[in-house]
Amino acid sequence: MNILILLLAALLSAGPALAGPGAHGPNGEHLDAPAAHGAAAGVPRIETFNEAFELVGQLSGGELSIMIDRYETNEPVLGGELEVQYKNLKAKATFHADMGDYAVDDPTLLAAISQPGTHALLFTLAAGQERSRLEGSLQVAEEDHHQDDEHPAGRRWWLAAAAALVLVAAALLVRRLRQRKET
Repeated sequence: MNILILLLAALLSAGPALAGPGAHGPNGEHLDAPAAHGAAAGVPRIETFNEAFELVGQLSGGELSIMIDRYETNEPVLGGELEVQYKNLKAKATFHADMGDYAVDDPTLLAAISQPGTHALLFTLAAGQERSRLEGSLQVAEEDHHQDDEHPAGRRWWLAAAAALVLVAAALLVRRLRQRKET
């Protein structure tokens, strides 16, 4: 019985350590992944600024989501008009008052900028009486097509749990065999 208790205690204490790798953050990102080097790693992002505004965009969830602030004060620019241009493609962004962001969901533009590579984008902003243009590059990395290896840490945890159960079963079998020999 002592062996069984020790094996169960070992299994329970090893669980959190085995579950740590592969943990996910609030946006599904891998928390144990190496630090991202530029926009090529993870979700494609664009950051740019000029003397009046700064812009941060993220390509995910079927849209290009864009936040714009005033450069000097970091005050969000809300309710403006924003147009995004990539080569000969243009699309107007929709302002989402609930999130404070601008979103481009034009399928043609999104298909073009979702391709791997560097995409030069031009943003034209009209905020009240102000007009401004911002230029930046969106870097989209080649996708890793190893779907089976997406969560190897999760598989390691299940393998460790299965191995621990096999050990517990073996310990119980050995114990029963010893009890039969003694009687």
